[in-house]
Amino acid sequence: MSWLQNRKTQFKIYKGPAAGWGALLSVTHAWLNSEQPIKNIKALLRTNQQGGFDCPGCAWGDSPESGAVKFCENGAKAVNWEATSRQVDATFFARHSVTQLREQSDYWLEYQGRLTEPVRYDAATDRYLPISWNAAFALIAEHLNHLESPDQAEFYTSGRASNEAAFLYQLFARAYGTNNFPDCSNMCHEPSGVALNGSLGTGKGTVTFEDFEHADAIFVLGQNPGTNHPRMLEPLRDAVRRGAQVVCFNPLKERGLERFQHPQKMTEMLTNRSKPMHTDFFQPALGGDMAILRGMAKYLLAWERDAQRRGVSGVLDDDFILLQTDGFAAYLEVLDATDWAHIVEQSGLSLGQIERAAKLYCEASNVIFCWAMGITQHHHGVATIQEIVNLQLLRGNVGRPGAGLCPVRGHSNVQGDRTMGINERPPQDFLDRLAESFSFEPPRRNGHNTVEAIHAMLKGEARVFVALGGNFAQATPDSTLTHQALSNCALTVQISTKLNRSHLMVGRDALILPCLGRTDIDQQATGAQCVTVEDSFSMVHASFGQLEPLSKQMRSECSGLMKPDTN
Repeated sequence: MSWLQNRKTQFKIYKGPAAGWGALLSVTHAWLNSEQPIKNIKALLRTNQQGGFDCPGCAWGDSPESGAVKFCENGAKAVNWEATSRQVDATFFARHSVTQLREQSDYWLEYQGRLTEPVRYDAATDRYLPISWNAAFALIAEHLNHLESPDQAEFYTSGRASNEAAFLYQLFARAYGTNNFPDCSNMCHEPSGVALNGSLGTGKGTVTFEDFEHADAIFVLGQNPGTNHPRMLEPLRDAVRRGAQVVCFNPLKERGLERFQHPQKMTEMLTNRSKPMHTDFFQPALGGDMAILRGMAKYLLAWERDAQRRGVSGVLDDDFILLQTDGFAAYLEVLDATDWAHIVEQSGLSLGQIERAAKLYCEASNVIFCWAMGITQHHHGVATIQEIVNLQLLRGNVGRPGAGLCPVRGHSNVQGDRTMGINERPPQDFLDRLAESFSFEPPRRNGHNTVEAIHAMLKGEARVFVALGGNFAQATPDSTLTHQALSNCALTVQISTKLNRSHLMVGRDALILPCLGRTDIDQQATGAQCVTVEDSFSMVHASFGQLEPLSKQMRSECSGLMKPDTN
C-alpha cells in the first residue's frame, strides 16, 4: 500500500478525453521548453505540409485534406525535442565523464540538446574529445580494413533514417562485403513483414489513407493509437460519426480508444465535449487475439454451411476465394479441427462476444484490419497476422476500396528503410539488381539480425558496430547483455542527433558523429536538399528541413555516407 500511495503522489490520474486541452497544454510546455519557441512555430507549421518536412513522430500517413495544422501532440513534441537551442559539444563533454553520464537518466541525457561536433572517446580521461570529420572517417576505415572478414562488422539502422541515407548505407555495407543489418524492424513489425510476405507475397499493407473514408468497419487490434499514432484518432472518429463500426480488441482500455476531443474543432474545445472512438470494445486475454480470429472464422464457416443447406447466399466470397486464393480446403480443415473450448479459454472472451465480433465483420461490406505491436510482440505474432489475412480473404476484403490490411508502423520511416534494402536476409532479385546497377557482386549469404548481432559481439565474432541513428543499447530486449556486447567491440560508431545511452556503452574506441535531423536545413553546393520517407500506406513524401543547423560541424546522413570533406 505504501508503494501505491507513493506512486499516487508522483502521477496524476488523467480524466479528460484524448487530445483536447490536455494535449494543447502538453504541446505548449514542450514548445516553450525547446528554448527557441519563435523559430519552432515556423517549423511546426511546416510539418507534413507541401514543401515542409515529414513529421519525425510516427509513420501514420498524411491526410489529403489541407490545413494549417497537420501534426499531433506526439509530433509537436518530437519537433520541439529535436529543434532545441541546447547543444552538446566539446565543452559539455569536458564537464562530464562517460562514467558520470551513465549515472543520469535517459531523459536527462537527451534533454541536454543537439550533438554539434564529432567526438572520439578517450579512455585515459574517460571523456569524449573533439575529432575532425576526416580523422573520424580515417579511424573507421582503419578498423574496417583490419577486420579478418566483413562479417565482423555490424551496421545498425533506426527507422528514423531517410530513404536516401538507408539506400547509401546498405550499398556501402554490401560493397564492403556484408549483409549484417540489424535494425529496429527486427524488434517491432518484423512479424508483419514475414506474415504478409508469406500470405500475400508482399510485406506491406494494402490500404491507403482514403480507404478509411470508405470502410464500413475498422477493426483495431493490439494498438493504442492515442499514445503511439495520435493522428489516427481523427479517421477513427470520423468513421464512428458517419455510422461505420470501429471495433477494438485490447486488454487495456486506453483513453484514445474511448473518447477524443479534436484540438482544431473550436466547438468541442469551448464546450469541453468529446466524441466516442469505438462502437464495440473487447478486452481479450494477453495474446488471445489469435483465438478470437479463429473463432470468428469458425462462425463464418458455420453460417456459410447453414446457408448452403437452406439454398441461400452465404457469407463467404466464393468467386474471390476461387480466383485469388490458394489453400482454402486445408484452412477449412484447420477451422474444423480447432475446438471451441480452446478458443474460449485462450481468447479470454465468451462465445457470445466472439459471435458478436463475427457478426459485425459479416454485416460490413468493406472491412479494414489495423494492428501494431500488441499483435507482433508475441511468439505467435506471425500466425496471428496470417489469421487476420485469412479472415479478410474469406470475404474478399483485400484489394478493393475501403477494405484491406493495415500494419501501423512505428518509426517514421521504418518501412522505407526496408524498401531501400535494409534487410539482413535480402531477396536475391534485389541483390541481382544491385550487381547490375553498380557493377559489383554483393554478398549472398544471410547477415545478422539484432539478436544475432548481439550474440556475435558478445562472442567477439563482431568487432565493429556502426549505428545510423537509434538507441541500440536501450531498444533491444536485454539491455544488460547489449551494454556488454557494445563494450566488447573494438570500435563503436554512433551517427546521432542527440545524446543517449548507446553513446556511453563505448567500445575500446568510440565515435559520436552529429547528423542533421528532419527539421534541419541541409544546404549543399547545389542548394537546399530534401530527403524522402515512406509511411504506413506505402506513400513516399519529400521532406525539406526548415531550421538553420546549430553548427556547421553537423552533417547530413547522406553527405556523411558519400564522401569526406576537407574539415
